[in-house]
Amino acid sequence: MRAVTRTAPAKINLGLDITGTRADGYHLLETVFQAVSIADTVTVALTESPEITLTCDVPAVPCSPKNIAWKAAQRYREAAGLQSGVQIQILKRIPMEAGMGGGSTDGAAVLLALQELTGNALPQEKLLEIAVSLGADVPFFLYGGTAYGAGIGEKLEPLPLFSTDCLVIAKGTAGVSTAQAYGAIDALQNPKHPPVQQLRKALEAGGTAAEIAPLCGNLFELAVELEEVQQIRSTMLEQGALCSVMTGSGAAVFGLFPNRESAESACAVLWKQVPFAEVCHTL
Repeated sequence: MRAVTRTAPAKINLGLDITGTRADGYHLLETVFQAVSIADTVTVALTESPEITLTCDVPAVPCSPKNIAWKAAQRYREAAGLQSGVQIQILKRIPMEAGMGGGSTDGAAVLLALQELTGNALPQEKLLEIAVSLGADVPFFLYGGTAYGAGIGEKLEPLPLFSTDCLVIAKGTAGVSTAQAYGAIDALQNPKHPPVQQLRKALEAGGTAAEIAPLCGNLFELAVELEEVQQIRSTMLEQGALCSVMTGSGAAVFGLFPNRESAESACAVLWKQVPFAEVCHTL
């Protein structure tokens, strides 16, 4: 039984705004995605028995059709006409309910692994169509790097890679339900929107961390009121972060630091406050 193992990186949103709602209820977003080195490991194999099976080393992860990785396998099988079953194993390192795309990146990893196992049974357009059907973050994870995203996440435009190894990501014990977060966004009255287009232009011009930091922002910070998020942001800024911003719909927070030493120092302080804090780099 041949298996393919893929690294499934997390993401942060350097900038994230909600610009409206489609007639079908989907929210329209504008964002700058950035892949980071914190990652899950996903192993996929084709089996003779027709079932989809999923295992994960973290008990809280649903190993059922509710999981995006499971859905990815099912939709790929249907689109490609595969008769074989799919076995998926996930080693989880990305925090859950963090806004870091942990479920979405696993789903994208399954799609890419199945492409490799089947010798590209599906054209790229069909693979992207499946990715869009799985969730707003999944299309980005087919490509990674630094990218501008619009629509419901399916309109992607690669940007020059933003390279830094002075990035800290931290998360407290509380998580945020995506559905609850979007509901809170809908209730905001005349919010101040983050300058995503300015951020995009700064990255296109090869902006440094110091240049893009003032442009990083997330509309969800106004909607998600978690004391832990505010505490993490305050600690990062006190420790010298150029900026500190919640990612996705929460509840993880990233900080851009001017050098590796200050990033590691901040991470050491955060470890005393929250269960997850890590210095990482962009991909």
